[in-house]
Amino acid sequence: MPVDIASTITYLKDHALEHGFHVHDERHFIETYTLRQSWEIDVHPAEACAGPLDLHIAVDVDPRLLLKFEDALAASDDVPEDPDGDYIVTFYFNWSLPPLENPPDLIVLSAEVAGIGGIDLPIEVSSVESMGALAAAQDRRLSVVGAAKRSLVDLMFRQDSLCEVLDRVHEVSIHLVEQADNWIDQS
Repeated sequence: MPVDIASTITYLKDHALEHGFHVHDERHFIETYTLRQSWEIDVHPAEACAGPLDLHIAVDVDPRLLLKFEDALAASDDVPEDPDGDYIVTFYFNWSLPPLENPPDLIVLSAEVAGIGGIDLPIEVSSVESMGALAAAQDRRLSVVGAAKRSLVDLMFRQDSLCEVLDRVHEVSIHLVEQADNWIDQS
């Protein structure tokens, strides 16, 4: 049985719609030398489609992992199990906002989004401050990145395994949108 990751990604996009997102763009990359595949999906919470938040979902699949999984599927007519986590792929959720005039306290924000993400969606919060030639050319950006690991077994045969993660991603998105007015220059 061939492993159809493209259909799984299509299902993920449809599933994201059910969890309150609008899908805006998708990109699929195949590295010709190694056949490594990557998907990138741009989404927004339906309530904040006009901005200011951008959410980028990315997944990268190693071809050796796919071949190993196909071998497991071919070896048995039953759905394979993955107790050792041999078929794990990681979904990355990257939130971004425009430059911040009044950046948040990163420790407080980290604690808030960690409480929303829980242990199934660990989230990293960081900030970058760039300085131009003029003092007024200061640019502060917030980076919020979450990661969720899922087995190909779950993705192929138990497709609702991302429900809770997508709910948490939506909650984090809405939290950031609600706070963004305090951080972004409205002039």
